[in-house]
Amino acid sequence: MIALAIVALSVPALLLTLNQQIDGTAYLRDRSLAQMVAANRLTELRLALRQGSGQRLNSNLSGSETLANRDWFWTVSTQNTEVPGFSRIEVQVRGREADDAPALHTIVAFVSLEGEPGA
Repeated sequence: MIALAIVALSVPALLLTLNQQIDGTAYLRDRSLAQMVAANRLTELRLALRQGSGQRLNSNLSGSETLANRDWFWTVSTQNTEVPGFSRIEVQVRGREADDAPALHTIVAFVSLEGEPGA
C-alpha cells in the first residue's frame, strides 16, 4: 500500500518534468530557426547594398519567410548613426504575424552604406 502511494505521488511529478522538457526543447528549436531567418534576412540586405540595387535603409521593412515548413514573420528597422556612412539595422523575427507577439530572436548590425556619399 505504501509503495502504491509513493508511485501515485511520483508519476505526476515525473510527467510534469517531462512536459516541461518537451516545451523547453520546442522553444529552443523555434529560437534557433528564428535566428537563421534573421541571419538570412541580414545577409540579403548586405548583398543588396553591395550590389547597389538601390535599396534604401531609411525605412522599416516587414515580410515573411518559410523555413522548416513554417512561416516566420520578420521586421527590419534602420537608423542612421552618428558615424557618416553607417547605419544600424535591427532584424526581429516572430512566430506569429501580430505586432504584439514577442520576438523570438533579434539581431542588430551596423553596416557601411557603400556607394553613398561620405562612405
